[in-house]
Amino acid sequence: MISPTFQAMTLAAKHIKLVQQSWRALRDVNAQLIGDLFYSRLFYEHPEARALFPKDMTAQHQKLIDMINVVVARLEHLETLTDEIKALGRRHDEYGTLPHHYGWVGESLLWTLERGLGDDWTPAVQEAWTICYTILADAMLRQS
Repeated sequence: MISPTFQAMTLAAKHIKLVQQSWRALRDVNAQLIGDLFYSRLFYEHPEARALFPKDMTAQHQKLIDMINVVVARLEHLETLTDEIKALGRRHDEYGTLPHHYGWVGESLLWTLERGLGDDWTPAVQEAWTICYTILADAMLRQS
């Protein structure tokens, strides 16, 4: 079971390396492009999720990329994200986010990364991103 804080959480060094290396290939891509791909997939697969978001998604696209940048940069020290993750979990709870929504977001994130990375999306990269997202989503759920 994952602790409510990041004190006991660690990712294997190989997973951190894979997530950080793979994100380098995408981090400079226009946030609107990645955000549009991600949210289009999320809303296509789960149209009911659209009601949880603002009509104008421009700022939301940038928030998604900004959060990924922060998390990826600090993977070696997840404990430094404790306050941000607590606040993010509480905000999502206030927005009406339900536990199963985190699964939808994870699926859309992995799908988006796979499209963006192309041949660089390997089973090992998929495993690393899945583990990373699962740890963070679980922590957000426990903070809300």
